[in-house]
Amino acid sequence: MRGLIFIFALMVPAGQRSPADPLEHLPPRIEILTHFGERADISPDNQRVAFMAKSFGDGMVVDLKSRVIQCLTCNVPAAAFLRVMHLVTGDYILIGPDHFENIHISRTRDNELWFLSKERGAKPVKLHQKLSEGAAISKKSLKIAFSQTAAQAPDLQSEASRLRVADLDLSGTPKLINEKTVYESKDRTCVLEAQDFYDNDNKMTFTCYEPRGHSSAMGIDLETGQVTNFSQAPGTYNEVEGIFPDGLYTAVEADRQCEQLGGQRGSGNIDIWKLRLDGTGKDFTRLTHFNDYEGGKASNPVISTDGRFMAFQSARTTDPAGVGYGILLYWFKK
Repeated sequence: MRGLIFIFALMVPAGQRSPADPLEHLPPRIEILTHFGERADISPDNQRVAFMAKSFGDGMVVDLKSRVIQCLTCNVPAAAFLRVMHLVTGDYILIGPDHFENIHISRTRDNELWFLSKERGAKPVKLHQKLSEGAAISKKSLKIAFSQTAAQAPDLQSEASRLRVADLDLSGTPKLINEKTVYESKDRTCVLEAQDFYDNDNKMTFTCYEPRGHSSAMGIDLETGQVTNFSQAPGTYNEVEGIFPDGLYTAVEADRQCEQLGGQRGSGNIDIWKLRLDGTGKDFTRLTHFNDYEGGKASNPVISTDGRFMAFQSARTTDPAGVGYGILLYWFKK
């Protein structure tokens, strides 16, 4: 019966969305993992999912077998982190400000990288590196990539942004080494954000945020510097999120369904799509249908390193990017 209801919801006339709750009509391949939280990240061994309890809050981790949830940062008074991500060592990277001042300043000027040991009771250690939004964290090595704007790097021109790559040195006090800029945008026609390494860390996906709420899913060859626009869809929203292990596809937050459903295009009305990284932008496959429901969207997908499942979040069209109301699992194969 649940499958029939879901099919019915997909058959609503163009320009209309169902008033129902998408969580009440999930297809068989999707299951709810947690009833709270946002910004999931899957461990390299695919045994755990880290996530944020809320924006400017605590990092959490859930064991996929036992479903036991642990708080990673509850020993940090007034924790104000925005992201938690796994390192290949089993340790974590945290992203967020030292303390909460206000939403804008704390998310832009004061946003920085932290190292958190996997040892119980460990305290986060600053890496003394400011960054814009999120980071690319290798699942195979201690390589990290991040973007900066003038808000985090005063040496940049006011409209510029850049992508930086570095290695994490854990031989003593954790620190970043071998930092270098791999790509720079000179103006606001393309504001950069690093996303995922692939092809044995030789390539990386990133998002180019464009004027009027549009964006493109991009990639860079870190050896040659060649940049490719993978989405090839100007005037639409395509935020790259979550690489498939074969490096041939990525997940994308996209507004393509608005062509049939209507509604304002951009980061509000999005669902998760699968995009082939062949540079044509023609091979897009829709994975989730949360935006078929009024006020619903699915966002922030990440893919397991074995390609068996995707973790993502349930979100609302009216909330800021990144805000979520629970982590879900999408099974490509059990």
